[in-house]
Amino acid sequence: MRGSRRVAAVTVVALTFGLAACAPALPETVVAGTEVTVAWSGELTSLNPAAAPTAANRDVAELTRADFGDLVDGEFVPDEGFGTVKIVSKKPLTVRYDLAEPVWSDGIPLDAADLLLGWAWRAGLLADDESNAASDASVLDAKPPKIDEFARAIEVTFTRPDIGWQRAVSAPMPAHVIAQRALDLDDPMEAKQAVITAIRSGDDETLSKLGAEWRDGATIEPGETPAPDRLVSSGPYLLQKIDGSGTSLAFAPNPDYRGIVGAKVEKIALVPRGDDVLERIGDTVDVAQVAPNSGNRDPIRMLQRKDFTAESTHDGTMWSLQLQPYGVFSRPQARIAFLRAVPASTLAERGGGEWASDFAGTTSMITAPGSRAYDIVAEDSGFTQKLGEPADDAALERQNAGLPDGVGVCVLYDRRSEFARGAFAALREVAAEAGWGVRDCGSDDYAKAVEGGGWDAVIARTVIPETPAQIADQWGSSGSASVVPAPDGNRDTLIEKLSQTTDVYEAREVLAQIEATIVQSAVALPIAINPRMTIVDPRVEGVSTRSGGVASLTSGVTQWTVKKR
Repeated sequence: MRGSRRVAAVTVVALTFGLAACAPALPETVVAGTEVTVAWSGELTSLNPAAAPTAANRDVAELTRADFGDLVDGEFVPDEGFGTVKIVSKKPLTVRYDLAEPVWSDGIPLDAADLLLGWAWRAGLLADDESNAASDASVLDAKPPKIDEFARAIEVTFTRPDIGWQRAVSAPMPAHVIAQRALDLDDPMEAKQAVITAIRSGDDETLSKLGAEWRDGATIEPGETPAPDRLVSSGPYLLQKIDGSGTSLAFAPNPDYRGIVGAKVEKIALVPRGDDVLERIGDTVDVAQVAPNSGNRDPIRMLQRKDFTAESTHDGTMWSLQLQPYGVFSRPQARIAFLRAVPASTLAERGGGEWASDFAGTTSMITAPGSRAYDIVAEDSGFTQKLGEPADDAALERQNAGLPDGVGVCVLYDRRSEFARGAFAALREVAAEAGWGVRDCGSDDYAKAVEGGGWDAVIARTVIPETPAQIADQWGSSGSASVVPAPDGNRDTLIEKLSQTTDVYEAREVLAQIEATIVQSAVALPIAINPRMTIVDPRVEGVSTRSGGVASLTSGVTQWTVKKR
């Protein structure tokens, strides 16, 4: 089948158009002739991951952009091959962003101009209106940072302490290219100086031109051939080919990349996943990710018997049972009685079916199992004592809450979800044993039904929050992403405290306090995290999938190797 695989790979390349006149020289780390084809479901729309942070654009950015580090399960993981970030003063908070020796793929060094342009975006100087202003504008001092051009560093002052200080500034776009295109300049160093001058002098006219290029110049229009200067990379790979739809991409190693770990594979291709990806893996595809379900259990098992690797990680979402704090559940005692009558493990086992072991249990609504914060949050939140232990006599607990036998509970769930259907079936059975009359309020249009109301409980799949803003969206008193209302002034205060916590250990303690307020409200029972299966051809080694919803595969691409035949 390897012959047909390579024919298909050639076909993919034939559908793409070249973006460079010739292939760059291979770095010493690369093994010539090696390639890996990855099935994905994305569409590249912009080469600027800051201005257009879609999932697909961030996948590509992990290949083509270096930075100071990533947020993984809510905590910052540094990349000191790119540079270092450290606090130089706490009052006011002042942070030094210091580059190592990264170089853009056109040979121009990254320096203070690139960082300063990144700061200008986060400070809102490159936005045309409030709708696309960076979210960190309010915490960055409007005064331009101190520049150390010799050391290729800047020192940024914040208006208040900020938990995101390590990621507040980076260099997502080349300052010299932005300025050359925006200001019609030829010399890259002159262009860099023009960026510095415009930002430090507050030249609104020049900043407007730079902002327009920053926001729109990296956009990929369908069928468009991006100019070579738009493809300049600071990451381990260069975008080399792209099809007209932006869904088939080919990457070549960046010979100027100076990260700690360099690329080893000569060609990485991203191709549309399609519905038949498990049939194609090992033939036209080497790596693919799928959501586990009853239909793919046997195909994946057969692949494993042929030495294919199947790794389970979470996809950045979780399942929970959440209760409306009114009607039948208006009193905390009623909510506690119901949640203690339905063991989360029972719901996860029925919902997961044959994949139940991959739906890892959780006791937290705001941290992921396996993360550095999870154990502290789980230990200190009080969940196990209040909600996690099944009632000795669930029927008696219901009666003590003042609810009659057979009291009705309308439970909403997504009928299209295999997990939700199974979890509901288990919920109805175990709740009936405790005298609860669970009614089927499932919907094929789950999103609309959630907004419509009329239900008492819901089996919900939500994003695991990683930032204070995301926690506030889900659990703040006026959260825009709340599934059920659970206003709590103390929780709001704690979320704000978290946003201003600069010490990682203190942040974990505050997270535990926030979780404790959710536990006390008794409106949510965490069930399990949602898994994602990564299937890898046995000839490809070093594939380590990162948990979460951002660049789970492409973040580790420099570790990949291919067995020579």
